[in-house]
Amino acid sequence: MRFNDFGIDFKYLLVNDRDKKFGLTVNTVGFQPIAPNTVYPSSEHPKNYYFNPNKGRILSEFQFVYISKGKGVFNSQTTKKQTIHKGQMLILFPGYWHSYHPDIESGWNEYYIGFEGPIINHLLKHGFISPANPVVDVGASEELVSLFSSAIKIAKEEKKFSQQHLAGIVMHILGMVMSLSENKNFEANEYAEVIERAKIIMLENVTNNIDIQQLAKNLGTSYSWFRKAFKEYTDYSPAQYFQELKIRKAKELLAETNIPIKEIAYNLNFSSDGYFLSFFKKRVGCTPLEYRTR
Repeated sequence: MRFNDFGIDFKYLLVNDRDKKFGLTVNTVGFQPIAPNTVYPSSEHPKNYYFNPNKGRILSEFQFVYISKGKGVFNSQTTKKQTIHKGQMLILFPGYWHSYHPDIESGWNEYYIGFEGPIINHLLKHGFISPANPVVDVGASEELVSLFSSAIKIAKEEKKFSQQHLAGIVMHILGMVMSLSENKNFEANEYAEVIERAKIIMLENVTNNIDIQQLAKNLGTSYSWFRKAFKEYTDYSPAQYFQELKIRKAKELLAETNIPIKEIAYNLNFSSDGYFLSFFKKRVGCTPLEYRTR
């Protein structure tokens, strides 16, 4: 069984003069899963972002790069070459040379967002972030993955004030990174890291079906321990939590798109649209059509 297999998904944004006055603007946001033994980075990116890992690059913006799966290497103008593992955030600084790439045997999943503006320059000036510390341990965090996923969605919709919405997400990500790295919340108990990794896998595979026993095995735990720990950590059994993610995604598709209900059922991997209708009504209290009409 393979997990975390969303396809590459990214957006490059336009920034106008009014956006710049807000103090923080986002230039790019995306996600790319790099399978083992594949070329990195993808040639789909524009020339000013594409780079040869053997030569590295210098950006003109800040970037957060979160690794949710796999491992690789990173080195920069201010640090020695080091191994990067899932649960680590790279903070890339404008004007500083750096290079990174996934391990050829493991690949990795990376979320990223590029931004600039006087607000982040102010935070850099006062030491909240530093080029001397570009690798931050934050652990597995489903909330961080959700923030990056929301940013991709908002960027692709291109609604009014999307830049300001994205700026808020950047600050939310930064605040979470600082808190997680300094307080080591992800080490607060023996099972938090495993459960957060499981939640990320479920979130990234909401359109698939997951064998919970196989998931526990892949995470290096017994099924009985995993089920009990997950319930204590989230108040849901693993299967119930995954069902709730599917319902949340279904609500989003019903409210924000015109995708036919049958197609939504198919996209979310329900066995039939009839089962989806009954399952949705039992969970939400109304049919999918009634929910969409509201």
